[in-house]
Amino acid sequence: MKYPHRAILRAAAALFCVLLGAACDEAVPTAPSVPLNHEFTLAPGDSTAILGTSVRLQFVGVSGDSRCPADALCIQAGDALVHVVASGNTSAEYDLHTAEPAKAVVRHDGVRIALVSLQPYPFGGRAIEPGKYRATFAASR
Repeated sequence: MKYPHRAILRAAAALFCVLLGAACDEAVPTAPSVPLNHEFTLAPGDSTAILGTSVRLQFVGVSGDSRCPADALCIQAGDALVHVVASGNTSAEYDLHTAEPAKAVVRHDGVRIALVSLQPYPFGGRAIEPGKYRATFAASR
């Protein structure tokens, strides 16, 4: 063999391609996971698996935000709708409310999912960009 280092380089390149392909495999879990009974925060589009369950929660976005701005005086506190998708044994979409504690909680596949808070809080005259929202949740049995 005239150039033995070429064979080594080809083998190394082939191994690199195989490893790169395995890293891109959809079956390899890359999303974060969170334990039960702990709060966790998601940005729009983010999802997480809830450890010890089959449930995965995705924060889709805020579908409406009429909360009273922090620098205003309002008769009502207002409400924001946090749209999520929960999957596991079944899949469903939910709108969780910031204003009503009873509507801030859902039960999905035996897991209680609660909206704890939504940030940022609005200020008068300043629109919140959809990607800037952060929703904090808690999951329990």
